[in-house]
Amino acid sequence: MLVNVVKSKIHRVKVTGAELHYIGSITIDEDLMDASNIIEGERVQIVNVTNGERLETYAIPGPRNSGEITLNGAAARKVAKGDTLILIVYAFMEVEEAKKFKPTLCFPNEETNLLN
Repeated sequence: MLVNVVKSKIHRVKVTGAELHYIGSITIDEDLMDASNIIEGERVQIVNVTNGERLETYAIPGPRNSGEITLNGAAARKVAKGDTLILIVYAFMEVEEAKKFKPTLCFPNEETNLLN
């Protein structure tokens, strides 16, 4: 049996932009993607702490050391610049593997979205 567990998490980042007229996705500073073990194209759950919205999209890398967190496409309607988000990625694994697995958690600076 497979279980779905947290693989990666970026805890409390601020939205830096919302681009409605874009194909879709979330642009994430590539440094944050690396630090949290999120890969390009991976499905990301977005939890908007500010307004309670939850949605899913996929990750695309943004410029390194930029702090960029931009929601693109329809997801742009679910956020506002300055909203606080938690980004979560899940993975399927066997139960015994899941019991031993430790997710990659990233806690950037809450004001700049940069790694300290």
